[in-house]
Amino acid sequence: MNKIEHLGIAVKDLDAAEKMYEDLLGVQSYKREEVPTEGVTTSFFKCGESKIELLVGTNPNSPISRYVEKRGEGLHHIAYAVDDIRSEIERLKEKGFVALNEEPKIGADNKLVAFLHPKSAGGVLVELCQDRSPE
Repeated sequence: MNKIEHLGIAVKDLDAAEKMYEDLLGVQSYKREEVPTEGVTTSFFKCGESKIELLVGTNPNSPISRYVEKRGEGLHHIAYAVDDIRSEIERLKEKGFVALNEEPKIGADNKLVAFLHPKSAGGVLVELCQDRSPE
């Protein structure tokens, strides 16, 4: 793994959260993006070499909406940048991690993504991210 790509933070109100992070980080969000397959809208902030991703559910049954309803707002996942997501999924499965995605899927911010189950990663939802080739 190359670096922490981003920290994913689940929120109830994206506008309010963006304002708070603009004040906290001293920069504005550089991108808002809807990911319909996940039922989420994201907002990204640069933070040094990494990013902060704010996530809000777009419907009550989305994973983020259910997460916020059950656990409240806060840290949702840690994403790590990888060069070859498919080989990294296989390597981690061989080490005993449980992949929630056998195949990567298209995520926000022009990434291929896959997740590891928190029960196999010390209680933390782990996201693997690989840059997608320009289309």
